[in-house]
Amino acid sequence: MQALIQRVSEAKVVVDGQTIGEIEQGILVLLGVEKEDDEQKADKLLNKVSGYRIFPDDEGKMNLSLKDIKGQLLVVSQFTLAADTKKGMRPSFSSAAIPSEAERLYEYFVSQSKKLEPLTKVATGEFGADMKVSLINDGPVTFRLET
Repeated sequence: MQALIQRVSEAKVVVDGQTIGEIEQGILVLLGVEKEDDEQKADKLLNKVSGYRIFPDDEGKMNLSLKDIKGQLLVVSQFTLAADTKKGMRPSFSSAAIPSEAERLYEYFVSQSKKLEPLTKVATGEFGADMKVSLINDGPVTFRLET
């Protein structure tokens, strides 16, 4: 399981012209699910996302986590993160989980996210939809996390 996380001052997801998820200060998670992924990997990744210290403290150093700042979380499924781009000029998705399993683990990740305290909000995209994601990347700060 992979996550591309971005520290944002705001982010939103639009489907068919309608905003379906939006947050203010927090983390945008683009989540990719691979064949070998399971709930244990999802829990481990969520723990890392919520505890990863990417927010500035009083001295401007990245010492605070999403939990520390009581931030918000926007989780968006991102099938293309599972791509193998090592060879050729076209990505291979042979390591990606089948859609039904990817959706199940995405929904599991989201449901576990909603249990995190003291996050103030958890919002989502729509699995499998053509989404328009917009954000203001604060920094910019972007990391790729894997389990």
